[in-house]
Amino acid sequence: MRKLLSVLLCAFFCMNVFSGCGSKYEKYRGQFYGTFDTVVELVGYVEREKDFDRYFAHAKERFQYYNRLFDKYHTYDGVANIKTINDNAGTAPVKVEKELLDFLKFCLEWEDAAAGLVDITLGPVLSVWHDYRELYKSSADGEIPEMEELETAAASAHAGELLLDEENSTVFLTHKGMSLDVGCAAKGYATEKVGDELYEMGFTSFSISGGGNVRTYDAPQDGVRDRWGISIGNPFMEDDPAAEPLDILFVRNCSVVTSGDYQRYYMVEGKRYHHIIDPKTLMPAEHYRSVTVVTEDSGVADLLSTALFIADLETGKELARRFDAQAVWVFPDGSMEVTESLTAQMKVLGGATAAREA
Repeated sequence: MRKLLSVLLCAFFCMNVFSGCGSKYEKYRGQFYGTFDTVVELVGYVEREKDFDRYFAHAKERFQYYNRLFDKYHTYDGVANIKTINDNAGTAPVKVEKELLDFLKFCLEWEDAAAGLVDITLGPVLSVWHDYRELYKSSADGEIPEMEELETAAASAHAGELLLDEENSTVFLTHKGMSLDVGCAAKGYATEKVGDELYEMGFTSFSISGGGNVRTYDAPQDGVRDRWGISIGNPFMEDDPAAEPLDILFVRNCSVVTSGDYQRYYMVEGKRYHHIIDPKTLMPAEHYRSVTVVTEDSGVADLLSTALFIADLETGKELARRFDAQAVWVFPDGSMEVTESLTAQMKVLGGATAAREA
C-alpha cells in the first residue's frame, strides 16, 4: 500500500493502491473535497497508476464544473448557473449551457411522475429553513419558523412557472421572488454524468461516491468478488458512535442513494428539524429516519430517495415499483422495511447466501 499523498491546491485528496489477489489489476482510491459541500470518492481497478490518475483528474474537473452550474449561492465568471436564474426571476430569461437545461428538464419530467413529492421551485421555503438551521445549528434549543412565514415563502413557489426554452437554451422564472433549489438531485445527477463519462473513457471497474450518492459500474477486478459492497448508513450512529452500519448491499452497475434526517438538522425542544421538507406541509417529513434507494441511475435515485422519505410507506412502495427501484426504509423506532427482492443482496438480512454471492 503506498502512502497517502499530500494535499494539492484547494482540494484535499488521497490515493491508495492495493494489489488484487489473483488479478493483474491494482485497486486505487482517490478523494477530493470542495464540490457540493461534500467528499467525492473514486475507487477502482486499473493496470497502471497513471490511468487512474487520468480518470481521477477528469472526475475532479467535471464535479467542479457541475458544482458551479448547480450552485445557488455563488456566482462564477462566465457561468450562468442556478444563482443567475434565481437573480433574474421575474426579470428576464437566462441563457444557459445545454447541461443545465438538460438537468432542469430531467427534474421537471421526474417531478411530474412523482406527484408533487419533490419540487425544485420550493427554493423560497427551503431558504427559510436553511436560515433557521444556520442560526440555531450550534444552539441547544432553537426555534422553528412561524407557519405564516413559511406560507408567505410558499406563495413565491410557482411550480408551473419555470419556463424552459430548448430552442434558445434559456430558463425563466416568471415571478419575482421565485427561486430554484436543486439539492434533491444535483449530487446524484452529477455522479451519474461523471461516472458515465469515465466509463466511456475506458474505466469500467469502479465505484464513485458523491457525498453518499454511490454509483457502481462493472464488477471489482480483484479476482475475488463480482459485486461492490456498499454500506447502508446507520441514522442512530450519532446516539451510539460504536454502532455498525445497518447492513451492506452487494451491487454492481447500479446506484445506492440515502436520504436521512441525521446530517443537516437542528434541535428545538428536543425534536429534530431536518432539511427534507414536505412541499404539502412545508415542514420536515417525519415518517422515517432514513430511506435508501437502489436503482440504476444515480440522478433518479437521488430524487426518488427524497420522494420516498416524504411519502407514506404505501405511496413510497408504489413509487419504487413504478421506477423499478428497490428501497430500505428505517423508522424512528429502529425497525426497517425492505423491498422483497433487495433482501438477498444484503449481508445481514440476506445471510450466508448474499455473502457467498458477493
